[in-house]
Amino acid sequence: MAPDPSVRLVILGKQGAGKGTQCGRLARHYGVPHISTGEMFRAAEKSGSDFGRELASYMKAGDLIPDELVVAAMAERLGREDMVDCGFVLDGFPRTAHQAEALAKLLDPLEIDMAVDLQVPTDVVLRRLATRRVCRECGFNYSVGVPPTTDWKCDVCGGEVIERADDTAAAIERRLKLYEKETEPLVLWYLTRDKLVAVDGVGEPDVVTGRLIGAIDRRLRRSTGEGSQK
Repeated sequence: MAPDPSVRLVILGKQGAGKGTQCGRLARHYGVPHISTGEMFRAAEKSGSDFGRELASYMKAGDLIPDELVVAAMAERLGREDMVDCGFVLDGFPRTAHQAEALAKLLDPLEIDMAVDLQVPTDVVLRRLATRRVCRECGFNYSVGVPPTTDWKCDVCGGEVIERADDTAAAIERRLKLYEKETEPLVLWYLTRDKLVAVDGVGEPDVVTGRLIGAIDRRLRRSTGEGSQK
């Protein structure tokens, strides 16, 4: 793959930090694809394939999906032409330092521009996840406090809006513990490579989006000023 000027972002953060919402906004702002492992895996689960059934067993238990399955799925997605031409916003990958190393190999000789750590306290995340609802068809997120317009039917596609099977209290607690054990070292991995930008993820979505764009643009300008090449 030949180097190009497209933005390549990795968005990190706890489950419930608002990554999906913000990644979609960032993708639209920068004109790049939003690649969500959650959406990829839910589509695979609904397909009824062996791969989908294997993924479902991990998701329903609240477990992290093994690295080899995640990397294989992302290798296929990142090999598509739009990744070369347009860059990307990655949502849910990488989740471990091992996955970050795999991503670096998949992109070589390109690199990501930065990894953005969307920081939200655990107590805020717990409240969000306890009230989260999601469209069964397209995965769009709602909450008990902000439901769809009509009778729990998705405003985007008309699908049924439900509580996710892995949003039970036990599954949420398990996911957050797994995050601390498996994913937080990823922050250090990017920090030591001068690729990390931390952004406060608490507040109204528009406010958080503004913070993200500001932080990303400042970092991009710094990189350009240093004369570095992506």
